[in-house]
Amino acid sequence: MLELHELSTSYGPVKALRGVSFTAKEGAITAVLGANGAGKTTLLRTISGLLRPTSGTATFAGTDLVGTAPEKMPRLGLSHVPEGRGVITELTVEENLRLGGLGRGGKVRGDDLQRVFDLFPVLGERRTAVAHVLSGGERQMLVVGRALMARPRMLLLDEPSLGLAPRVVAQIFSLLRDLVAREGLAVLLVEQNARSALSIADHGVVLNLGAVVADQDAASLAADDTLRHAYLGF
Repeated sequence: MLELHELSTSYGPVKALRGVSFTAKEGAITAVLGANGAGKTTLLRTISGLLRPTSGTATFAGTDLVGTAPEKMPRLGLSHVPEGRGVITELTVEENLRLGGLGRGGKVRGDDLQRVFDLFPVLGERRTAVAHVLSGGERQMLVVGRALMARPRMLLLDEPSLGLAPRVVAQIFSLLRDLVAREGLAVLLVEQNARSALSIADHGVVLNLGAVVADQDAASLAADDTLRHAYLGF
């Protein structure tokens, strides 16, 4: 579904991505792992059009993404959930969700809202609450739900576990796994919590200083002691 070939991105003279190539398949979770500064967030920002690569290609379902404006990505079927749980705190839960549905064009349907409330019952219970009263875990559910309102074919998720309690992380990761199994959604998951990410991923890609140092199935990656100790910290 997503194919990257020799993708490179720079911040001025600093090369943040160095010839990154890998494929993320439909109906699968691909975990992108690595230490701080490895290039994980830059990778997602490049795919979603927030940064323009200096070289290489990125294609999604056969469509060239290089040069595509970020606001056009939802209509192609890509939804990017950046790091930081960026909800609009002055709006209600339902209003935040409805904004997510606008990205694909047309009216927001009631069944899209109900689908998110079925996935995240706590959001249904708090649909009229303003977002600033939500806990960190609830805000993370809200930003994922908002991305799902565009009915994407692929989710780009940046550090969804950051700052959350292990119980909440397990809940969110379990929901992601269910979504992939039930709806065939593809997920590109950037995570610092490598152990948790590999427990739900089908495939893993490890970045180090902007370059791919491993690209293999998640189970093999988790079992590779040398790689884990050198790049993943467990």
